[in-house]
Amino acid sequence: MAGHRIFTTSFGSIYPHYVAKAERKGHTKAEVDQVITWLTGYDTAAIERVVADGTDMETFFAEAPAIHHNASLITGVICGIRVEEIEDPLMQRIRQLDKLVDEVAKGKKMTSILRGSA
Repeated sequence: MAGHRIFTTSFGSIYPHYVAKAERKGHTKAEVDQVITWLTGYDTAAIERVVADGTDMETFFAEAPAIHHNASLITGVICGIRVEEIEDPLMQRIRQLDKLVDEVAKGKKMTSILRGSA
């Protein structure tokens, strides 16, 4: 997957789609931020900063303060592909985030989404 165009797409251009997906299903931006924080270690202010400054997805994940140690527990299918079987580490992180946002939109309990973490 080296050189996939999603890698150079700005996080700020994708983030509003994550929020809109959750809001369409009756959930909030705060819930989206919570799963992003859990996965990456970015706090709300840092998320707003990377959205504003045009940080691309590759940099977003490369500079993530702390990828959660339970990220490997994120499994399932996103875009027809099993998340746990994706070989490219960056693409896997992107799809893990997609999966978490999908779970928020579907109304799963936050403790389940965060793989047992509070």
